[in-house]
Amino acid sequence: MSPQTRLLASFIALMMAMGIGRFSLTPQLPHLISEGQIDLTGAGLIAAANYLGYLLGALDAIRARRPAQIQHRLQAGLWLCVGLTLLSFWAQGFWPHLLLRFGTGVASAWVMVMITSLSQQIAIAANRPRSGALVFAGPGAGVLLTGVLALVSNRLDQPSAILWLVYAAAALLMLLAILPILPRPVTNAKASAVMQPTERTPGIARLGAIYALYGLGYIIPATFLSQMASARFHGQWQADLFWPAFGLCAAIGVGLISLRRPRPGTTRLWLTGGLWIQALGVLACLLPSSAGLALGVVLCGTPFLACMPLVMQRSRDLAPHAMQRNAALLTACFALGQLCGPLLAALSSHFSGGLQPALIAAAAGLLLAGGLALQSVSSPAAHAPCDATTAQR
Repeated sequence: MSPQTRLLASFIALMMAMGIGRFSLTPQLPHLISEGQIDLTGAGLIAAANYLGYLLGALDAIRARRPAQIQHRLQAGLWLCVGLTLLSFWAQGFWPHLLLRFGTGVASAWVMVMITSLSQQIAIAANRPRSGALVFAGPGAGVLLTGVLALVSNRLDQPSAILWLVYAAAALLMLLAILPILPRPVTNAKASAVMQPTERTPGIARLGAIYALYGLGYIIPATFLSQMASARFHGQWQADLFWPAFGLCAAIGVGLISLRRPRPGTTRLWLTGGLWIQALGVLACLLPSSAGLALGVVLCGTPFLACMPLVMQRSRDLAPHAMQRNAALLTACFALGQLCGPLLAALSSHFSGGLQPALIAAAAGLLLAGGLALQSVSSPAAHAPCDATTAQR
């Protein structure tokens, strides 16, 4: 099987597990609230349960070191995303949705960590770093898909239950298409060494803090974007355009970042720029107009996924022989930040009646993350001879 085929399967796996298994809650929130199943505070708690599951799944992924363990978690995560989305068809009320979103959080974390590690190994081995970066556009394409399906469903006046069923069918079709071509863990000793833990690496802790603040900063607009748009447009169909636009911007952002001309020491500058642009996007969502929300979609959505390959690139620079361990650790930090976001939104909604305080805190977190990213930490790769793979990063 060619590396490009495996990387395409990785792209589709993230498209399904993240776009549907993970982020399908966002376009459903206006429906669940209008149907009286939950309120805005409950929506924040359900989202928090999803991110708690994501955190626990990422922490569990650290324990997966043998190829069989990696393969089992990847397969289980993919099938669970399909099955739990299907079960959402019958869910009614706060607790069933909370438990199902918790489960999809665990499953999507397994897929994210395993696909990140396996796809980046394939990209490096095949000397295709740009193709490896494009894998991270998968969640953006998934968000675009869920948004378009939600738009069609809403135009047909379908309830939330039917949309869950449509999402489950789309997820199943994607999974069946990629099962034969999914990347598989390597079994030879040399490649397995890439996935084994090593000693603590300077700079990883700071990178984890940056990733946690990044998770906190983007997740509030990403979770409540559809609800904010619905409130601005009073439930009209134009509100349904914002979520697919967010996904489209996210996928385009990854494409743009993959075209950059890599130069030594510039990754942190690109990362800082992406985080600060996102902060402006979050603040734009505070503007009392639809134009402000549209600006927020562009400024927050475009760097949303583009920052992920930049963080993973920085992680590889700091510790090239601990890719899976650090991918899992960073994903756990990301999930911790995301978990704090909806809880902050729930408190904001409860005490102020809106999301404005939470959005201000999210923007402050992104500004701080960009400041931390500017502070350079020397990496082992910086002092090593430049090989063909490093030269193309």
